Amino acid sequence: MPVFTLISAVIAVVAISGYANHKLVRLPDSIGITVVALLLSILAVSVGPFVPSVAAWGAQVARGVNFPALVFHGLLGLMLFAGSLHVDIVALRRARWVVLVLATAGVAISTAVIGGGFFYLTRLLGLPVSLRDCLLFGALISPTDPIAALGLLSKARVPPTLLTQITGEALFNDGTGVVLFVVLLGLSGSHPPSVTHVAVLFARQVLGGLAFGALVGFAAVSLLRTVDSPAVEILITLALATAGYDAAAALSISAPIATVVMGLVVGGDGRDVTLAPAKRERLFQFWELTDDLLNLLLFGLVGLQLTALAPTVRTYLLPAALTLPLVLAARYVSVAVPATLLRGLQRFEPHFVQLMTWAGLRGALSVALALSLPPGRARALIVTATYLIAIFSILVQATTVGPLARRWMGTREAA
Repeated sequence: MPVFTLISAVIAVVAISGYANHKLVRLPDSIGITVVALLLSILAVSVGPFVPSVAAWGAQVARGVNFPALVFHGLLGLMLFAGSLHVDIVALRRARWVVLVLATAGVAISTAVIGGGFFYLTRLLGLPVSLRDCLLFGALISPTDPIAALGLLSKARVPPTLLTQITGEALFNDGTGVVLFVVLLGLSGSHPPSVTHVAVLFARQVLGGLAFGALVGFAAVSLLRTVDSPAVEILITLALATAGYDAAAALSISAPIATVVMGLVVGGDGRDVTLAPAKRERLFQFWELTDDLLNLLLFGLVGLQLTALAPTVRTYLLPAALTLPLVLAARYVSVAVPATLLRGLQRFEPHFVQLMTWAGLRGALSVALALSLPPGRARALIVTATYLIAIFSILVQATTVGPLARRWMGTREAA
């Protein structure tokens, strides 16, 4: 299928899904588009035995999209920059210890709990998977993606401090999760690296990403100060989210962490006195719209992937379903332990652990990491479990987190 035909088909399906959701389903756009795209995928799979051409076309479209490449070398940098640009950097500084510990130690705890639990679960079901592959699953499923939940939490009048903690953790744990995944993926072979080598690699990725992102971000701010052209200003920020992301990856440092820091530098200065109000407004409006469009496209693609994964889903549905409580329990532990240790340094809102647990959605990043795994007997099981958890996050957690937040916080929905 020609590339342009493939792109136009994907956009058409996502657009139809968006329209159907707006008129019939009436869920928040990102969630509703996933629901409709998922229903379309199920329909295509169901009519496959009767109309093979429909199922074949749907599967061809889904397989034609190199989902990992699209996420890691296209959408991720843009979405992380857009997300970090709108973070209140003053509030983030106040919550820095919570964000730092949750995005590092929290990810490590979650990876260990999920990896160990998955290891014993697969053996219990007669599906032996190596401990390394189980830890890889833990690493790829631990990063959270709260984009769909943030709007709902805002309407539920969740305190801004808690929103900052959720957003900041998700932005940075994407980076640390990817780094941990890459490190674990490199542990294969007859001569696995030493603990020291792994620690140095991890530190270089994280610290290098922080330093590179700050350096490039401040350089971009210097350019933005001297320009008074909306088109050029937007192009400079686009270059950060694309060329800056690729440059960090080429330097073997964490591109997601670098891009988040770039967005924080530009966005944080924009809220102070570095950029003129009109310039700040133009940039924020552009990136807010871009973020919305990219999320709609990405969630639609997640729904479409079912047509390509249908045979695998049927085979591994039971073990994949049993991982759901394991992942939720690991998320609870990975939030509760750091929160307990930080109570002397940080004040937490009531029901902080419960809300952070339920608002910790898994989305496209986890699916992309799973699909990027090399072929092997564990890949099909991991992909199925990851996809099922992502769908559960979007369809169940994201749609209930608002009402639960209002109940726990004792607030009413914003008008």
